[in-house]
Amino acid sequence: MKGLPTLSALVLAAAAFAATAAAAAPLKLSHVRPQGSQADADVRAFVADVAGKSTLKIDVFPANALGDYTVVQERVSVGAIDMALQPAATAADRRMQLGVFPYLANDWAGARRVFGKGSALRDAIESMYAKQGITVLAAYPQYFGGISLNKVPVAPGDPDAAKGLKVRVPPIKSFQLLANALGYIGTPLPFSEAFTAVQTGVVDGVIGSGAEGYYASFRDVTKHYIAANTHFEIWYLIAGRDRLGELAAADLKALQQAAAAFEERRWAGAEADQALNEKKLEEAGARILRPSPAELAAHAAKVRRVVWPEVMKDVGEAFARPILDKVAN
Repeated sequence: MKGLPTLSALVLAAAAFAATAAAAAPLKLSHVRPQGSQADADVRAFVADVAGKSTLKIDVFPANALGDYTVVQERVSVGAIDMALQPAATAADRRMQLGVFPYLANDWAGARRVFGKGSALRDAIESMYAKQGITVLAAYPQYFGGISLNKVPVAPGDPDAAKGLKVRVPPIKSFQLLANALGYIGTPLPFSEAFTAVQTGVVDGVIGSGAEGYYASFRDVTKHYIAANTHFEIWYLIAGRDRLGELAAADLKALQQAAAAFEERRWAGAEADQALNEKKLEEAGARILRPSPAELAAHAAKVRRVVWPEVMKDVGEAFARPILDKVAN
């Protein structure tokens, strides 16, 4: 019949409608911290920046509302969740442990050199994400890690002293080896069990977070906090590559510009935020212990000598060694 659309025209129209609908649907952005936290505020500022520069809408889901960060990373990979701000999950690629090697950096200037855009480590992390169908839009530096104890510390400035204290560590090899190298007894436990384990005396403290994390989740059982700079906690603002490919060029550019500004703001404010959270811990009743620069250097030297070779066996020395040689300071 004259005037009826052809099948090919209908297919093209349907495809155009689907693309328009996908572009109009709000993006889902998951993150791991509670509503009202600094990370939540920073995410919402990013979302507002994107909205002011584009037609994009982004819905924020705080506090792991869409699932644990390991699950969310998988869902971003397959397109079920659009974006996330969270740590790198090592389950999909154990080489991602490279980003949580202890004592990769000694201070904030060193951290930016190690983890900043264009560094050998950052390029490696972005490449590993890319193989999972994920694009890194920005990094989000959190803090230098420390040691939370519910008991009086033993020789906190001496990495060679046996502490006789059992501490919970994340179920990641590098953290258990770190705890043991510093004279503690590393005990891998899921995060969900950690607070009760300290409260009931199963363990005497925690390694694996920093002042912000300890204040949020362990302040009632943190009597002493050792600012030992054990590792550098950094998260990534990630997005599904296919989902980004569906965006209009102008919207994608606006998203990328807002992400770059998001990262820059965080680098500018992260060190002060760490100090603020250490103060909060102190006000909550914790005694803050700060090893001297010489003591921190001794911690770093021992961990790099004892722990790094063992973790490299797990991630592959041929892969890790050239990167570590470029970034270690």
